[in-house]
Amino acid sequence: MNVNYAVVFPGQGSQSIGMLADLAAHYPQVIDTFAEVSAVVGRDLWQLVCDGPATELDQTENTQPVMLAADVAVWRCWQAAGGGTPAPQALAGHSLGEYSALVCAEALTLPVAAQLVAERARLMQAAVPVGAGAMAAMIGLDDAQVTTLCAEQQALTGAIVAAVNFNAPGQVVIAGERAAVEQVLLTAKAAGAKRALLLPVSVPSHCALMQPAAEALRAALMNSPMQLPRLPVIHNVSVTAAATVDELRELLAQQIYCPVRWVETIQYFAQTGIQTVLEAGPGKTLVGLIKRIDKQLTLGALGELDGLNAAVGQ
Repeated sequence: MNVNYAVVFPGQGSQSIGMLADLAAHYPQVIDTFAEVSAVVGRDLWQLVCDGPATELDQTENTQPVMLAADVAVWRCWQAAGGGTPAPQALAGHSLGEYSALVCAEALTLPVAAQLVAERARLMQAAVPVGAGAMAAMIGLDDAQVTTLCAEQQALTGAIVAAVNFNAPGQVVIAGERAAVEQVLLTAKAAGAKRALLLPVSVPSHCALMQPAAEALRAALMNSPMQLPRLPVIHNVSVTAAATVDELRELLAQQIYCPVRWVETIQYFAQTGIQTVLEAGPGKTLVGLIKRIDKQLTLGALGELDGLNAAVGQ
């Protein structure tokens, strides 16, 4: 593997019943990491991952601490297997995954991150009544088209709707008030979208509806111990690394209601000489997105034993 590599961490949407089972059979770090997060949130998260039900696993207040534990567990397995030498040139997380990146870069301890993520999930769920907000994926339109469709709908009705996740060329997620999101789905299909579908989420993340949650989370962030990361962490909001701890806290607060600039993040990696990107977490969601952003990058997924061994072997 080229020494110029980055590690990325997935967020909500990558969880599944039975995930990380093969890693857990070989690495005690999986069970130990889940136990650490479970002790903070007061729920046996590993049992939830193993036994379900999926409806509970997919609830925001459970998914967010589960994904934090899963991502950090995979990173620890990678380290235990002999990966991480030399260290990655940069880290980044998709949405919630940013907290995992900050733990692995030693800006946050895992218990502190677990407290923040649990509070983040609670505040996000409380900010908008279930059913009042929605998110939808748009495939086949460019970023400008989707942004314009949202702006036109918001100008027409005053209802909040915006493009919030710029995941890959031709793949954008929108979020906002449910009726407005549903109307943009219709206009997107009329504009030639290949697919436009609601996502099964309970919270309209990364849009202005989350600003009350951000204000409350900012207070929790101010009272949580953290330091600048040991490795550069590229943030969703700014596509830069924070220069101060105060900036780090502010970027995490803004992240709840600002777009995830994933395409720009991967482009930044390529521009700074990174040639390999490894996904530390369950599944291969980010690998799939990155393939569409830059076909020149070498990719790997560490969330299954074969992928982990292959990456260590390289």
